[in-house]
Amino acid sequence: MTPFTFTGLVGEIERLDPFTSKFVIPRIVDIWVPPQYEVNLDQKYSVIYMHDGQNLFDPSTSKFSHTDWGIDETVTRLMAESKIRPTIVVGMWSTVKRGLEYMPQKLPITLAYKELMAMFRKEGQGDICSDNYLRFIVEELKPYVDSHFRTLSDQCNTFIMGSSMGGLISMYALCEYPQVFCGAGCVSTHFPIGRGISIKYLQEHLPDPATHRFYFNFGTKTLDKNYEKYQVKVDKILLEGGFVPDQNWITRKFDGHIHSETDWRKRVHVPLGFLLK
Repeated sequence: MTPFTFTGLVGEIERLDPFTSKFVIPRIVDIWVPPQYEVNLDQKYSVIYMHDGQNLFDPSTSKFSHTDWGIDETVTRLMAESKIRPTIVVGMWSTVKRGLEYMPQKLPITLAYKELMAMFRKEGQGDICSDNYLRFIVEELKPYVDSHFRTLSDQCNTFIMGSSMGGLISMYALCEYPQVFCGAGCVSTHFPIGRGISIKYLQEHLPDPATHRFYFNFGTKTLDKNYEKYQVKVDKILLEGGFVPDQNWITRKFDGHIHSETDWRKRVHVPLGFLLK
């Protein structure tokens, strides 16, 4: 492995720059391994795929707040404390098509849907392409990771996570590919877009609670202050669909937290600990 290094990184990163795809435009992909990866060569690892990869490890590339999630430090600490299984993190950088790639595609054709499509087109973005984005992850990126790293490639060791629109696409990925992903971490999930249109999709496409996990959280300030009323609807759907709080599903409210990497960093140990326990 040829590592990508920068000051303060715990562990090593292989940076694929760019990772080309037949489904989506090229992008940077960072594959992070913990410090012991090159020490214990018999150890195999679960994998969590994370969106907005430029925000995970390095504050200099963090797109919005110049604060990274501190994923390398947090995952290393949680493994050392035996709170999570040995884990590799794959960070897919977002692109100029972020909104189109992260917005669930198989949505009911309602007035809200038509308004959303009109908004995207007016902004010159084009059509939603999240189905192709997920194909890129499942059909191209995951096979690369599994063939180049010592992974546990089965469904029960494969997870996906993101924040805001990244939370939406993580939820969508678990519903669309339940045979690939075991759990989804949905942080400050941007359910308000399209007046909550993604909630109807979730209701009709819930994965089997016997073999899947959902984690949701939200803050109470800035953009997050709008999320609770939508999350209440999601929680009702999960309950009715057989998900059990604190067993295969968690929703957490973080008073005072804002919609930013600064606060997602503070609480990222919670979804990691739940999904990868």
